[in-house]
Amino acid sequence: MPADNACSATAIAHPNIALCKYWGKRDAALNLPSTPSLSLTLAPFRTRTTVTWGAETDCVVFNGVENTGEESRKILLTLDRVARSMATAGAPRPPCRVETENDFPTAAGLASSASGFAALVVAADAAARTRLPDATLAALARQGSGSATRSLQGGWVEWPIGERPDGADSHGRQIAAADHWDVRMLVVLVRSGPKEIGSTEGMNHTMRTSPYYPAWVAGAAEDVVQARAAVLGRDLERLGRVTERSALRMHASMIAADPAVLYWKPETLLALEVVRAARRSGVPAWATMDAGPNVKVLCEAADSGVLVERLRGAGLDVQVLVPGGPARLLEPATATSP
Repeated sequence: MPADNACSATAIAHPNIALCKYWGKRDAALNLPSTPSLSLTLAPFRTRTTVTWGAETDCVVFNGVENTGEESRKILLTLDRVARSMATAGAPRPPCRVETENDFPTAAGLASSASGFAALVVAADAAARTRLPDATLAALARQGSGSATRSLQGGWVEWPIGERPDGADSHGRQIAAADHWDVRMLVVLVRSGPKEIGSTEGMNHTMRTSPYYPAWVAGAAEDVVQARAAVLGRDLERLGRVTERSALRMHASMIAADPAVLYWKPETLLALEVVRAARRSGVPAWATMDAGPNVKVLCEAADSGVLVERLRGAGLDVQVLVPGGPARLLEPATATSP
């Protein structure tokens, strides 16, 4: 039940897929990245989150089920940070109810945490009536999930590592809107369940134990330079080459960890081979992967049909995503009667 003077707001956000990858942190507490990254926000996948600022008790309901685990703790910690950003900072945060749901697989390497924390900070800002600057919201989202700072923006987004120790200059910045380029991202869903090793755990282990990790970091900045130029020039071949290279080098650093962090499944290799075979036959397409077994395929809109046919013909489950817009309020803040 809501308390007196409670206020609720609902926001949605889309996941994003990094074309130049974020893997590793220069500051774990602030979620500051070791490498810059560049991503594409994708629809129609979305997270919808309602925050009630002022409830009887703290409560997090995730996909219809109350959650009391690590994700709930991170969500409530983000609300604490929102409260500390208010003009009345120092006053205790009121109990809050958070109801969040994804319409796509969660914790499967499809950036559900990115869309989740982006929607959370937008809804919390409205429900708490803080009206925080965009850069502050971006920092709050980043501390919940690093890549969430990119999902606040629509279209093509760059996330620099920044130079300031407080991370104020390390947040997502749109370089081109969703309608800049008519591309598609095909998602080959190899596994829909949670991955065996979480992203943070996998990152930290790779940083500590992989002899390939320093080389991965050393090449990342130039990848972003090339990818940015390719996006602005709508050069798919140049962007595709950087995209596939970044993903494979990131996974190479994981596989070289001790013990190896290996997300790949047999269907992962099958999907990669279908994409490579399509390219050899003259269909321009490039693959990327995040921390999980699922494969994403970047292509022009006009080529998406033939690629879907080939992937499904190999027995793979494929969904087609398009460039998506920024996180936004779906329902404005409204007072809630007890």
